[in-house]
Amino acid sequence: MSGGPVGIVLVSHSAQVAESVAELAAGLAAGGAVAPVAAAGGTADGGLGTSAERIAAAAREVDRGAGVALIADLGSAVLTVKALLADDELPPRSRLVDAPFVEGAVAALVAASSGAPLDAVAAAAQEAYDYRKG
Repeated sequence: MSGGPVGIVLVSHSAQVAESVAELAAGLAAGGAVAPVAAAGGTADGGLGTSAERIAAAAREVDRGAGVALIADLGSAVLTVKALLADDELPPRSRLVDAPFVEGAVAALVAASSGAPLDAVAAAAQEAYDYRKG
């Protein structure tokens, strides 16, 4: 691992949703140092939607050199992250992680906070699909 821990970016159509999930994940991952996590939600004017600029800024904010895991909520958020990756507009070793938004965010942040590398952080987030509630 180069630098610090893997950073986490939560991409939502809603700034409030992204910020709340980031707060929840950080609270549940607490118990030591928490890896950097940033919310990238909503549009520049405060509306619902996604902003490539907000996503790129959040990724740069949490990048410590070990990679950035991006978790998105819905369709256009996923497409925006994919476009940023294709255009090489995110920090090196940035990865869109296919994971449920809330559970994946918590699992990713816990793994990143324990010092796990990007592959393990992504795997932890993806494994959240296996959490059964009934």
